[in-house]
Amino acid sequence: MTDTDTDILWLFIGVCGLLIVLSLFGEFLRAKGGEDNPVVETFNTRVRSWWAIVVLFTLALIAGKIGLLVLFAFASFAALREFLTMTNKRRADHLSLALGFFVVLPLQYVFIGFDWQALFTVFIPVYAFLMLPIVSALRGNAEKFLIRVAETQWGLMIAVFCMSHVPALMMIDFPGYPEERGVLLIAFLIMVVQFGDLLDFFFGRRIGRTRILPALSAKTWEGMICGVASAAVIGGLLAWLTPFSVVEAMVMAALASVVGMFGNLVFAAIKNDRGVKDWSHLIPGQGGFVDHLDSVIFSAPIFYHICVLYWT
Repeated sequence: MTDTDTDILWLFIGVCGLLIVLSLFGEFLRAKGGEDNPVVETFNTRVRSWWAIVVLFTLALIAGKIGLLVLFAFASFAALREFLTMTNKRRADHLSLALGFFVVLPLQYVFIGFDWQALFTVFIPVYAFLMLPIVSALRGNAEKFLIRVAETQWGLMIAVFCMSHVPALMMIDFPGYPEERGVLLIAFLIMVVQFGDLLDFFFGRRIGRTRILPALSAKTWEGMICGVASAAVIGGLLAWLTPFSVVEAMVMAALASVVGMFGNLVFAAIKNDRGVKDWSHLIPGQGGFVDHLDSVIFSAPIFYHICVLYWT
């Protein structure tokens, strides 16, 4: 067993211990009269969903580079499908959609797998953005053309381009940081963002008073501040997973959490525009892949490029 495998095992044990504490805390709240409290029930449902997600993600970590690429390619596929079901589409768009799902998406992850940074950073925002509108235009249907094209491009941008920056963290060459430990940096990013979100939700419902955008979301300034602070503390505790010092890990965790929470507001605005509560019902208590990964989607590119610009 390598040092990385040992660290993954200890990380899994630690996360399971934290989830046990959160599960017991949720049951305590329910026993204290929260059986009919929707906030308590939603919190408990989210914790239960996290158990399955942690097991799946740990298996992908053990599988290494290929496992994580496959996992996030599948997540991109599911997220893109969820997003595009909410958009305006015509028969003329069918070919461009097929190209997006079965050509653009897999190629993006192939480029990451081969560490072709010059290609994966421009493939979607340049080549796919120019190619797919041409394909749709050649079908001869101009009805809501700009809206249809923009929605497809936005879907590819968030569900594929942004999300693909998570496994791309494995390809960054940090001085003095073995390449095989890149999988642990991915675990760091996801944990600080997701646990920050979970604690933002909890504190926002328990002590939150001032909503950030009342017309869009129940997210509060109090909950957000507590969530970001919690993410920073968790980041400091998990600094051993990263090439960062404890202070650097706390700053990166807080930054990723802040960006992710504002990304959550962007997706709340899109759902509000479409008149839906969740993108899908795939994950119990948390909607679909987009609902669960919206914060990671927004934070991943920022986290990746700061790592590249500052540490390499």
